Amino acid sequence: MKQLLYNLKGDKVIWAFVALLALFSFMPVFSASSNLAYANHGTGNTISFLIKHFAHIFIGFCMIYWVHKLPNTLIRGMIFVLPIAWALLLFTLLKGTTIGGANASRWIQIPFVGITFQPSTFAQLLLMVYVAHYLSRKRETPMTFKSSLFELWLPVFITVMLILPANFSTAALMFAMVIMLVFVGQYPLRYIGIIIGCGIAALALFVLIGKAFPEAKFFNRVHTWEARLDSFKATDKDEDTDDEHYQTNLSKIAIASGQVYGLGPGKSVQKNFLPQSSSDFIYAIIVEEYGLVGGLGVMFLYLLLFFRFIVAAHKATSRFAKLIVVGLGFPIVFQAMINMAVAVNLLPVTGQTLPLISSGGSSIWMTCIALGIIIGVTRKEEEIAQDLEDKQKRDEALQRMIDQQIKREEAAENALKEQELAVAGFSIEDRSNPMDAVRGKI
Repeated sequence: MKQLLYNLKGDKVIWAFVALLALFSFMPVFSASSNLAYANHGTGNTISFLIKHFAHIFIGFCMIYWVHKLPNTLIRGMIFVLPIAWALLLFTLLKGTTIGGANASRWIQIPFVGITFQPSTFAQLLLMVYVAHYLSRKRETPMTFKSSLFELWLPVFITVMLILPANFSTAALMFAMVIMLVFVGQYPLRYIGIIIGCGIAALALFVLIGKAFPEAKFFNRVHTWEARLDSFKATDKDEDTDDEHYQTNLSKIAIASGQVYGLGPGKSVQKNFLPQSSSDFIYAIIVEEYGLVGGLGVMFLYLLLFFRFIVAAHKATSRFAKLIVVGLGFPIVFQAMINMAVAVNLLPVTGQTLPLISSGGSSIWMTCIALGIIIGVTRKEEEIAQDLEDKQKRDEALQRMIDQQIKREEAAENALKEQELAVAGFSIEDRSNPMDAVRGKI
């Protein structure tokens, strides 16, 4: 165990917060999976879901450990995988199927394994690395809007537009995080304003086409977006019976039932009725079982993690390291805040999971890869700081050796002078008065 902890490099505080969130996730996932257990095999036994979640977390931590040891050259090399992510996104749009009554065009199934994978999370990770790499490159000439339009924004819009038809919330979050990242990277504000205007215009055009052709495969989610917004704005919520409103009503009931200290671990009632209680609405189950104290505690952990990301970005010495921490760390916390805001009905239903706590393989693994890259950056900064400290110690030791050598040489030189004077009949140590010989003759 000590050897394992010794091999964990990087920011130990980030390691600790990630481990706390992952360990805490077992209790709400074990409790909230009961409705899935009844739906799948009718027994209500959630042990299999707990084991599955443990496997996801274990693989995720193995990914963090492996990724945090990779050099920066390999991290930068991830940008060349972005076209593969585009191909996966396009394949997902064309081959999306229905799973459990929901539109599952966001997932693809890995052959021979049976594991579903969400390419949008993978694409978001690669896109943030690409943007950080582009902004950190050294240029002989100043950046222009024309050059950045094709080198920076074309990959961004391709990625966002491939995700938008199936997952508006992920596309919107990704676009917002890219805007935030380029702002931090000191991209000119007037160019950012133009890009935001283009993004709004493209979204409006997409919605208009979706309303004109509601049965088209790529635009059939527009009606769902409108229904969620209408449900969110509805005043008489008792008459609204759509799925989104049903979920938010049960979520609010769960939160109200938790009060201050909660009903206790595993004692949630709404978990048996609330759809997606172990993923999208797991925060409502947390508040129901652990109360306001537990809900605020989870939020506080994410805020502490956010603060630690800021510290890591501030300590980073290279521009790429600063941007990669911001680009990969901030979306994790913002996604958590969106999930919690949906649970308390501050935002419409989005489908965003609670990072490191909600069940689900691909979301956990992509989050862990992002955390591994961030921890790897802090590891490299620690190594640089350690190298500087070692260099300072070596310089100090060398200076001491030089000083000692100089003292020895001075001592040897003084001894040689004394010897020469003694041979000549004089001594530096002879303190007698030369006039004594004259006095003796008088």
